[in-house]
Amino acid sequence: MKKAVNVLTLTGVMFFGAIQSTFAQEAASTVEKTFHQDLKQRFIEGGPGFMGIVLVTLILGLAIAIERIIYLNMATTNTKKLVASVDDALSSGGLEAAKEVCRNTKGPVASIFYQGLERSEEGIDAAEKAVVGYGGVQMGLLEKNISWLSLFIALAPMLGFMGTVIGMIGAFDAIAVANDISPAVVAGGIKVALLTTVFGLVVAIILQIFYNYIVSKVDSIVNTMEDASISLIDLLAKYKK
Repeated sequence: MKKAVNVLTLTGVMFFGAIQSTFAQEAASTVEKTFHQDLKQRFIEGGPGFMGIVLVTLILGLAIAIERIIYLNMATTNTKKLVASVDDALSSGGLEAAKEVCRNTKGPVASIFYQGLERSEEGIDAAEKAVVGYGGVQMGLLEKNISWLSLFIALAPMLGFMGTVIGMIGAFDAIAVANDISPAVVAGGIKVALLTTVFGLVVAIILQIFYNYIVSKVDSIVNTMEDASISLIDLLAKYKK
């Protein structure tokens, strides 16, 4: 009896040891599979057709977003410092000194100031019209290619949904061929459909974040341009007096 108990105990220990080893191997294999590898596998499972097109929209959208962010950051200037420098230049050296300050300063605000100073000899009204007109040109440069970014934001989920529809059509075709509606028959098509939808939505979310940042940055620069333009007209009016 005692011998039998010992045998059963040994067998139980070996059994639980084997189970523990199996779970350890599964956990190790799960840990070894990185997020990059899992993402790559899901992308391949989704099919190269629509997944590739969604990836292209992501790449193009990110390229436009990065270019706009760099341009807008370079266009951001310290307007208070520029206004003070122009005021000092007008007081000490006149219009030519103020123009030189604007030429040596980067950004749309300095360009608008230069155009206003260039037309200031024709009167305050002419300078104001030049500031307003050239401000519209600078605003167009700030908003350049943003419409393409919004297009890619709308296009990515639409492509994902189109892949979903095509995947469901493939699932129903498989049902028709097999004359069976078992899960094994339709699982492949439904999986492709869901993967294309997920990737399309992920791309749209990423680009939407960049789009909102760019729009807010443009609005901030435009507001700064308007405030600085009013300050320039005030400086010119004081200089004329």
